[in-house]
Amino acid sequence: MNNITYVEKELTPLREALNNHKLYHVLYSVKDIQSFMEQHVFAVWDFMSLLKALQNHLTTTSVPWVPVSNPATSRFINEIVLGEESDVNELGEPKSHYEMYLDAMQQVGANPNQIALFIQFLKEGFSIHEAGIKAALKTETLQFVQFTFDVIATNAPHKIASAFTFGREDVIPDMFFQIIDKSKTSDNSYSKLTYYLNRHIELDGDEHGPLSLKMIEELCGDDSQKWKDVLQVAKDALQHRIALWDGIYNLIRNTAAVEA
Repeated sequence: MNNITYVEKELTPLREALNNHKLYHVLYSVKDIQSFMEQHVFAVWDFMSLLKALQNHLTTTSVPWVPVSNPATSRFINEIVLGEESDVNELGEPKSHYEMYLDAMQQVGANPNQIALFIQFLKEGFSIHEAGIKAALKTETLQFVQFTFDVIATNAPHKIASAFTFGREDVIPDMFFQIIDKSKTSDNSYSKLTYYLNRHIELDGDEHGPLSLKMIEELCGDDSQKWKDVLQVAKDALQHRIALWDGIYNLIRNTAAVEA
């Protein structure tokens, strides 16, 4: 059994818990989708920082330019940046996936004020934790984002790549399929969200996911400690995703109970 196979085998219980999460069964009304998107947008946003951290480590982003040690990995990262930062929306317009998600939020009437306030506090120099507290983020949402930046702060490419690969790219297709399959996102009023989800399933399942696994192999090689690190970060990333889903589920159920 090779290292990638071993890691994926060890992650199977967490991935199954995520794919069978009760959240997917409560995304019925427009209000449910709004509540989901107002929290999930933070995961859409912080993904870009994971990606940019990898770009800084694995490509040359400074002047003077010098050749990188692994052009194949560099090409992969740059392709992801192209797809995430300047993809095309359903109208053929260049937009980042974050901007596409904000458009989808506007279409369904979700409130973008909290993510906008959070980013404004970051621009003013507050830390992730401080900005999250000032913007009144839900505990699970703030912990999810903080974990992302804690991993970035390690400055260890293999750990960042693990959060990126096993916490995002390798799991997103199945996760987003569940959202489309169990919820009513096929409704025309959710067309932008459905496009966003399907776009990620297409890119991550067919292209980015397999390439990100090769990136992990390149970064870890035969270093057993790095493989242990990769597994631990991957488990932590999935646990934080499950906790985020728990938080959104409870928010939706509590809102429904209050309105009943």
